[in-house]
Amino acid sequence: MSFTPAVELEGGPPKASQGSGIAAYFFIGIPLLLIALCLAAKFGYVAIGAGPRAGLIFVLLVSLMLTGMPVSIALGLTVLIFVFTLTSVQIDVVALKLFTGIERFDIMAVPFFILAGNFLTHGGVARRMIDFATSVVGHWHGGLALAGIVACAMFALVCGSSVATVVAIGSIILPEMVRHGYPMRFGAGVITVAGSLGILMLPSIPKVIYAISTNTSIGALFVAGLLPGTLLTAMLCTVTWYLARSRNYPRMQKATWLESWRTFRQSVWGLMLVVIIIGGIYSGIFTATEAAAMAAVYSFFISVYVYKDLKLADVPRVLLQSANMSAMLLYIITNAVLFSFVLTNENIPQAIADWILESNFGVIGFLLLVNVLLLLAGNFMEPSSIILIMAPMLFPAAKKLGIDPVHFGIVIDVNMEVGLCHPPVGLNLYVASTIARLGITDLTKAVLPWLGTMFIFLIIVTYWPELTLFLPRLMGM
Repeated sequence: MSFTPAVELEGGPPKASQGSGIAAYFFIGIPLLLIALCLAAKFGYVAIGAGPRAGLIFVLLVSLMLTGMPVSIALGLTVLIFVFTLTSVQIDVVALKLFTGIERFDIMAVPFFILAGNFLTHGGVARRMIDFATSVVGHWHGGLALAGIVACAMFALVCGSSVATVVAIGSIILPEMVRHGYPMRFGAGVITVAGSLGILMLPSIPKVIYAISTNTSIGALFVAGLLPGTLLTAMLCTVTWYLARSRNYPRMQKATWLESWRTFRQSVWGLMLVVIIIGGIYSGIFTATEAAAMAAVYSFFISVYVYKDLKLADVPRVLLQSANMSAMLLYIITNAVLFSFVLTNENIPQAIADWILESNFGVIGFLLLVNVLLLLAGNFMEPSSIILIMAPMLFPAAKKLGIDPVHFGIVIDVNMEVGLCHPPVGLNLYVASTIARLGITDLTKAVLPWLGTMFIFLIIVTYWPELTLFLPRLMGM
């Protein structure tokens, strides 16, 4: 069976409406009062101690975001206001940090993976992966839904973006599920959560950002997501199979071995990207950043010249979309680097680490605290911003407690997965609602069984480090 895309999604989730009346004045007034307080401290009218100054940074950032201001601009304004009113840092140091913060070679992996993901999304790779997955599991209860999960896992191996995974797989599989008698809510719930595998499996933009923030091996982080991603895929498939069986959802006719082999041969060009990324990094042929560049070139080649689903005339449009997304993300990274610089200048990460050690949380209590903080942050910010702000603050404490940096990175990554699947800022939720033409409230209810599964998975990953570290250690990373 061959499927064709029904929807091509452009843009992001709908913007939240601004408050009106008293609420609007309240949210605008708080940051203005805080700015006035900073100015008063600068001119000597009030004195602010080290502890209150540290708290003021975060209160000012949150208050600016509550006005509806984009996170990147809120970060930049917070840094500028704090630096010029409450510190003696010279302006040339800030300007220098703007450039040195993003001139690292590792950051080049971000635009390359974005470009590779866009080529794969438009190049017919997803459709062939769905055909193969359907030939393997389509005859089970909830076969099309299971095929969607397996296809999301395969696409995640080569993509690195959860939103791209939801768009690529969801736009093809959801109309087919409805045509075969599945409720749209069921299908959309499955794909919303399964799409989050896009940032857990091999390449992943959040992993690159975490590696840049903490100087952790990108290659080790890529490989570390394989076993957890496989476990999550199995858990999501189990829940889907049980629900489909209990609700008597349709099954498809079992494919022959010949049909499975044919669909595998058609999808193997896309799956070869896994071999290129892992093989290249493990053998030392190229670095993780160079692997991203190879992924972009290979994705272009198979999309245009092998599958021929992407015409050369459409390549400039894909390049422009990738450039826009990369510019947005790099702007967030730039401002977050400045924010991290201010935190370090105020010795906040070290103070947090010392406080955690003095409080005797232990590894179990600390990881529980980290999960709670990250899940709360997921209600207000998207993953890249959360990692760039929280990782430099929490990493010193994790290091002092003896938590492996790679394991800690995967724990953060799984928290980001959860945040992508629930309101108010879950990008997967908004993208899936657009494809499925469902309201956010309906879709939020629909994802609950799989979201609950992800919380169980989060606990497993958090307190079973060997699941994450087995493959990197086996490969000597």
